[in-house]
Amino acid sequence: MRIGVTGATGRMGREVREEAAERGVEVAFATTRDPGSDLDPASEFASLVEAENPDAVVDFTVPEASVEYVTACAAAGVPIVVGTTGFDDDQLDVLRDAGSDAPVLLGANFSRGIQALLAVVEQAVGSLPEYDVEVTETHHNGKRDAPSGTANVLLDRIERAAERSEAAERASGEAASSTGKRVHGRVGDQPREEGEIGVHARRAGDVTGEHEALLAGNGEVLELTHRAGDRSVFAAGALDAAAWLADQPADFYRFEEVASEL
Repeated sequence: MRIGVTGATGRMGREVREEAAERGVEVAFATTRDPGSDLDPASEFASLVEAENPDAVVDFTVPEASVEYVTACAAAGVPIVVGTTGFDDDQLDVLRDAGSDAPVLLGANFSRGIQALLAVVEQAVGSLPEYDVEVTETHHNGKRDAPSGTANVLLDRIERAAERSEAAERASGEAASSTGKRVHGRVGDQPREEGEIGVHARRAGDVTGEHEALLAGNGEVLELTHRAGDRSVFAAGALDAAAWLADQPADFYRFEEVASEL
């Protein structure tokens, strides 16, 4: 397999290149916006994609750059794995539309353990619909988006489970509790409302990534936590995704489709 790597001098770009070297995966090109680097400048990305025609591109950068890279890959018909987070709705629409011309895979987190956490959290919330839920995530002090992409996926799963429980209650004739809203941090006089989901983002040191869902009620507390000890786990998952995506038809994919086959 031959891959292209964007953001090649960043935290994840370096990890992806190291993981590729360990696997014997050829890096056809590596681009960066770092003017002091001897790697390919990001401004030449479209030309590199067309000239090198890699089996897939792996992108861990920022939303604005990712949109450019995905658009260029779609024009060239080259699969691209995107690990960037923090997209707004318009940017996500660009990624989805690009899937009409080339395989595009978006993953907020490429850890297999996180995929297991998502499944378990959804089951727990469905089993304990009356319990209060709080989500806390911790990352290094250089992370830009908050909450993290993984935390947002976790919140989506929690809300989905809560909505299913409410629908089941209505169908049985029971009074359904409100799913509530996401409350980001608390300050001052702010009593907890029924059904709300507390969201907390911490940025400190060089923490790779921690995500916790806390469910509390009925005199008990359930804590479900995932901690990533090293970024190499994300690089490994991204390369697994690249190998999988290279054989797929043009479409928009999520990492859970890959994880289910690993």
